[in-house]
Order: sequence, then structure tokens, then C-alpha cells
Amino acid sequence: MKRERAEMIALGALGWLAGNDELWPVFLGATGAAAEDLRDRAAEPDFQASVLEFLTNDDEWVTAFCDTAGYGYDEPHLAMLVLAGPSRMHWT
Repeated sequence: MKRERAEMIALGALGWLAGNDELWPVFLGATGAAAEDLRDRAAEPDFQASVLEFLTNDDEWVTAFCDTAGYGYDEPHLAMLVLAGPSRMHWT
């Protein structure tokens, strides 16, 4: 997956989360992000990876996002790996 596509998926996931009244506060609490800071941080690859890492914690969230946005179910995880780089890869 190319970085540009990974970024597009991450930004789409961020928008999807922001539009989800149930998950949005959970995301903010889990990441420690403040809604006011998101505009500045949205372009940061590490933050984008965090968005996708949160999303991929639950298969139902991945399915709902991908069904809405038209992505394959494996794409959010692949995008997270591209954005996170080798420092966040786990082999266990």
C-alpha cells in the first residue's frame, strides 16, 4: 500500500469516528487527544496510525467503517502499518 492511500484511509477513519456519537468520546479518551487539537495533528503520520490502531481494536468498527467508506476489511490495518513504520510493528 502506498503512503498516500494509507493517509486517505486514516483521514477517512478520523472523519468516520468524529461522526459516530458513541465512539468519538471513546476515541478521545483512549488516545488522550483533545477535539481542538485534531485539526493540527490530523496530518501527522503517527497520529494517523493511532487513529487506525484504535479503529482496528474491534472487528465491528472495522466492518462498519469499511462498509461505509468502501474499503477492504484488511486495508485499515495495512494502512496503520504503513503509517506507523517499522518501530511499531509487533511480531508476536
